[in-house]
Amino acid sequence: MFIGHYGPAFGAKAAAPAIPLSVLFLAVQWMDVVWSALVLAGIEKLKIEPGYTEASPLVLYYMPYTHSLGGSLALSAIFGGAVALFFKAQRARVFLVCAAAVFSHWILDLIVHKPDLWIYDDLKVGFGLWRWMWLSLPLELIFLWAGAWLYVRFVPARRGRDVRLWAFVVAMSVVQVYADLGPAPASPRAEAVTALLAYTVLVLLAGLVDLSRVRVALPAAA
Repeated sequence: MFIGHYGPAFGAKAAAPAIPLSVLFLAVQWMDVVWSALVLAGIEKLKIEPGYTEASPLVLYYMPYTHSLGGSLALSAIFGGAVALFFKAQRARVFLVCAAAVFSHWILDLIVHKPDLWIYDDLKVGFGLWRWMWLSLPLELIFLWAGAWLYVRFVPARRGRDVRLWAFVVAMSVVQVYADLGPAPASPRAEAVTALLAYTVLVLLAGLVDLSRVRVALPAAA
């Protein structure tokens, strides 16, 4: 899953408006950010096989550190703890929201990946909806748009307008369609670099979108 991961980021912002949307955008892709770095370092591995599934040519055969159940829980705790350090109040809440946002990545990957998410020994899981693009693509868009609706509903715009937000969501939807229907990456390294660039750009754009919303501070009580 790609764009669908950002639905939980929007939803988490609705649950904890004081956390910047850019931080939550980074949270939901944190597992893949670390994965991309480990691919570039030659530690985790993938193959590019056009037609492997209808929605993705990525054969993700070795990613025991970032996409295993244990690894994902560890990355969730690390990210949540790091973000909570920057808040003086409600640190437990900030930790839980950010950690849940990170772990949502593993849950959504479980839905679309073929069995490549390591649990224990040789046990790998994945429901494999990427096999059928007519299922996986609408699901990506549903998660994204549902999260954006929650964001609009609970994080009001400064001037009552949501044009910037919905333009962003439409652009993200177009990116997902291209990702599903466009050419396969040239190599594993190219995929990792492209992923890091995409995540960086989306985090920056999320920050710009968030500037148009009403700022909310956490209450002083812990």
